[in-house]
Amino acid sequence: MRLTVDAIDAYYGGARALDGVSLAAGVGEVVALLGRNGAGKSTTLKSVMGLVATRAGTIALDGVAIGGLAANARARMGIGYVPEERRIFAGLTVAENLEVGRQPPRPGAPAWTEARILALFPALAPLRHRPGERLSGGEQQMLAIARTLMGNPGLLLLDEPSEGLAPLLVAAMADAVARLKAEGLTVLLSEQNLRFAARVADRGYVLARGRVVRDGTMAELLADRDAIGRHLSIGG
Repeated sequence: MRLTVDAIDAYYGGARALDGVSLAAGVGEVVALLGRNGAGKSTTLKSVMGLVATRAGTIALDGVAIGGLAANARARMGIGYVPEERRIFAGLTVAENLEVGRQPPRPGAPAWTEARILALFPALAPLRHRPGERLSGGEQQMLAIARTLMGNPGLLLLDEPSEGLAPLLVAAMADAVARLKAEGLTVLLSEQNLRFAARVADRGYVLARGRVVRDGTMAELLADRDAIGRHLSIGG
């Protein structure tokens, strides 16, 4: 799926959170939203998902404007969202969490089954019957993504997927995102960890105070030491 965001504004009460944010993500592309805490990364994802209302600008999926649609309608169109808080069902097992997320195959999007999910996240395979509340933070992050994939999205929104993960799990998460890209899934993710973003993303947008202040390929952004120093965190 192709995402286009054009000059959106968003507010929390009377406070402007996004100021004319524009971005694009093509089919099978991984795009990173970069910046420090409070830069507007999560708000941008929530605006695309319909969880934060926009007061100006347009959001389009495959050329169809979706700005007036509720979050559940956007999900039915093929947007999957993994929040920073993960929000798995703590009392359900891994297998039950996956079943809750199951949706029919979607034209033009990768089709996921439990077997394919467990091949993507092999660490979850021996934990199928373990309740979500007994998983580690990294396992919960994998499960949150896995459950969302069971809805067969064409566009996946990931909010801080590497946050709080041990280095080995960060590497495993990067490998999983690379496999999702190879499947043709469009991924828009927010990240403070520049090294992680550099491993997985094709392009990036740097946000500060709700505005896009720099964009380019990841190679271009990595070469811009001034932007890195002012707006980004190197991270683990």
